[in-house]
Amino acid sequence: MSSSDHHSASPWHRGEIAIQNHAGVAARMAELGPRVIRDRMIEQHRDFFRQLPFVVLGAVDSEGDVWATIRAGEPGFLEAPDPVRLRVRAAADPGDPAEAGLTEGAAVGLLGIDLATRRRNRLNGIVQRREGDGFEVRVQQSFGNCPQYIRVRQGTERLLNSIAAAPETGHGLDERARALIAEADTVFVATYADGEEGDRQVDVSHRGGAQGFVRIGADDVLTVPDYSGNRFFNTLGNIRANPRAGLLVIDFITGDLLQMTGRAELVLDSPEIARFPGAERLWRFAPRTFVRRAGAVPPR
Repeated sequence: MSSSDHHSASPWHRGEIAIQNHAGVAARMAELGPRVIRDRMIEQHRDFFRQLPFVVLGAVDSEGDVWATIRAGEPGFLEAPDPVRLRVRAAADPGDPAEAGLTEGAAVGLLGIDLATRRRNRLNGIVQRREGDGFEVRVQQSFGNCPQYIRVRQGTERLLNSIAAAPETGHGLDERARALIAEADTVFVATYADGEEGDRQVDVSHRGGAQGFVRIGADDVLTVPDYSGNRFFNTLGNIRANPRAGLLVIDFITGDLLQMTGRAELVLDSPEIARFPGAERLWRFAPRTFVRRAGAVPPR
């Protein structure tokens, strides 16, 4: 597809359009989408990725489960040699459940985010080449996001991939997982949707709020408020099309990672929404499997 063809076609899939319709913004997004979602990185975004000390990834394993994860390194470990390729120079991590989805030809989602300045850019694409020290992604969608609800956090430039302790795996949530989620002001969510022609779109996104904004039910189901944003509804649209989702929670003090995969559902109309100040809708996440990786990205 040429760049001109891309910009004349809608970048939205059926799930995204359904949520945009529900929010009353479908016509506006139909006009805006082809202008702001590109099939290549602009120079500003290429420079931004080069400056980052970590990137958030979303990947789908061979069982169809989706995982959110992180790769970190010295600034420059992300390199954009041209507008359509992003290189991630970070060695494979056999303890990371997302690693199984970072194979040649696999669809992936990336989120570049600077928690100190609240800048973020999204990139969705295809793993084009695996290398000894990382992999390369061919860009399919590249776009910026607004800084709303990003909790400012200093010191993330010190995060580095490390040799972590052996991963712990469990089902549902244990007490340590519940405690980390209850204190979190930042989580990342990975979702995906498969197109009618077999093409797959993976997305990974940031969610933030006051500490404890993610509520934990007695059944371990997490309820996450959805606030007013850019109205793209990438995450919610994916959930509408496919309920599989993955959550990542980072302990920024210890460097521990909590990765969960399970199923999500939307709550678009309910009196419960009013119990979350400022929320326009909710979504729930029922974790099935978690992987805890202690010290996976400790401060340098």
